[in-house]
Amino acid sequence: MALLSGGQSDFFGLDIGTISLRAVQLRGASQPKSLAHYGEVALEPVVASGGSITDKHRFSQILTELVKKAGIGTKNVAVNIPSQRVFTTIIDIPKMEPVELEKTIRYQAGSYIPMPLAKSKIDWQVLGDSPTGADKSEILLSSVANDFVESRLGLVEAGGFNVVAMEADNMALARSVVAPDSVNPQLILDIGSATTDIVIVKDSLPHIVRSIPIGSQNIVRGASQLLGVDTAQAQQFVYKFGLSRDKLEGKVYNAIIGVIDSLVAEIEKSIKFFDGRYAAAKLDRIIVTGGASTLPELPLYIANKFAINVEIGNAWRNVNVPGGSQNEVLAIASHFAVAVGLAERTYP
Repeated sequence: MALLSGGQSDFFGLDIGTISLRAVQLRGASQPKSLAHYGEVALEPVVASGGSITDKHRFSQILTELVKKAGIGTKNVAVNIPSQRVFTTIIDIPKMEPVELEKTIRYQAGSYIPMPLAKSKIDWQVLGDSPTGADKSEILLSSVANDFVESRLGLVEAGGFNVVAMEADNMALARSVVAPDSVNPQLILDIGSATTDIVIVKDSLPHIVRSIPIGSQNIVRGASQLLGVDTAQAQQFVYKFGLSRDKLEGKVYNAIIGVIDSLVAEIEKSIKFFDGRYAAAKLDRIIVTGGASTLPELPLYIANKFAINVEIGNAWRNVNVPGGSQNEVLAIASHFAVAVGLAERTYP
């Protein structure tokens, strides 16, 4: 499901994050593909602020440097769209032939999305039979503002690159950290710098998609304020002690638990909605990824809250990685889920 697709087969995945760029190129015509090249570079604060690119010229330079450093030879690129920029909902409509389905969705989409249809790009994916009745199809409908798409296209193309696809972060996540043959429902919790994506995958397809305005920056900021230390030291404390109650007399735990519990509450809302809509399905596990997934005892805390298996996501689980690179790429797996998911896309 892509909000823009150009059908090229030789390309790399590019994740434009809040504080860094990540690029991944895979090799092979069939799944699983093999890792060819990858790289990451920080975005300077003067280039990116509040999730927006403020210096487009410098951004082009950094992107070009990243691609060269990673050894990527193609100019074709699949680019992410931040989940918070995408509106996603599930609709149920009567079953019909594909041609009629497309006409119906385009005709009715305006009543489901928050922005004017003329100012939006929309896409959809048929998930299967609707749980509300076998005579209906369940459709995952997404939309994004034309202005943002055009801005991101211009940003990347200014560096001489050819954008062949654009896709929401949460869709790429589902492709990279969940096994393609998985049928048991799994919840992906991707904790980024500024936002957290919650995606519940069933039958290998996203069924619940949410973006929460809470990220690792909020966790570090809470520690900085309550511990009375600067941001750099707070970050050290957070990633060293995490949710350990017996370290530093539990001061770090007490400083960040409020933010963590806010995330837990959003997970609970998502699970309740999923359980209510898909009564016959049972959530199998929670996969935690993103930078904050490495916080000590965070997976255990979530597992105890929901009495469910929790694992750290591996962005490379569906990729053939050369033996000599396995330890190196596993160390950064929590940061590369979106870039890998984009690179794993297949084209007709």
